[in-house]
Amino acid sequence: MPSLNPRSYETISPRKVAFLGLGVMGYPMAGHLAKAGHSVTVYNRTAAKAQAWVQEFGGRAASTPREAASGAELVYACVGNDADLRSVVLGADGAYAGMKTGAVFADHTTASAEVARELYGAARERGLHFVDAPVSGGQAGAQNGALTIMCGGDVAPFAAMQPVALAYARACTRIGDSGAGQLAKMVNQIAVAGVIQGLAEAVAFGQQAGLDMNLVLEVIGKGAAQSWQMDNRGKTMVADQFDFGFAVDWMRKDLGLVLEEARRNGARLPVTALLDQFYADVQRMGGGRWDTSSLIRRLKV
Repeated sequence: MPSLNPRSYETISPRKVAFLGLGVMGYPMAGHLAKAGHSVTVYNRTAAKAQAWVQEFGGRAASTPREAASGAELVYACVGNDADLRSVVLGADGAYAGMKTGAVFADHTTASAEVARELYGAARERGLHFVDAPVSGGQAGAQNGALTIMCGGDVAPFAAMQPVALAYARACTRIGDSGAGQLAKMVNQIAVAGVIQGLAEAVAFGQQAGLDMNLVLEVIGKGAAQSWQMDNRGKTMVADQFDFGFAVDWMRKDLGLVLEEARRNGARLPVTALLDQFYADVQRMGGGRWDTSSLIRRLKV
């Protein structure tokens, strides 16, 4: 039976797909693919996680990325960094070794534009396709199927992966050629980090002034100061709660990619560089796994 995608309002025939990487993002993303009726084979470095996924969603677990990708029309991945990505794509046990000619590899890892272009070139040499497709929306977005996906790559493979990826996304947009998706994600992270710092300073100032900050946030959230961060992290900042969400360690990894790219292209990012050091302060406080909104902790020591 074809599956109806509620976001694109079009009927999508079930596809044979693979998903590599079942972390806090990948696990629910792959689950949405299974729920949409696709035939899903999963791979995870820790095999027990893959077996748990199969018990919950069905499908099949593979022992290597190559085995998972064998015969798949579309291979999706969401791993940790450039090195992790290369490890599941390249080599004798990598996905490229198992993919059939014309198949598409779509990578949801937040990685460098450089590795995206490298793997795009390696795919073309093998008669394959690669789309860099980092996501925004965090763990909650993955669980709710409401991610935003920014893509770089050729038009035809993007068109092939997009309707299937909409099983776990509310938007999936091609930004440009290979690497453009990763560059767009860097723009996203620059903007997010700046908003979080501004919100942290605003909340800390209001608390120091003795204001009822939950009331203040409710009021100003109806005006020009409103943001996703205010709506979703303002009250938890006030309550000093950070044991959830997008970890500081991950944000520092992402900002490292941003600053490296800025050195390459000459962009001036003085505030972003400063915020990277602020997050380093939070790590030294033991907050590497705290949500990124924990920047406010620096203002209270």
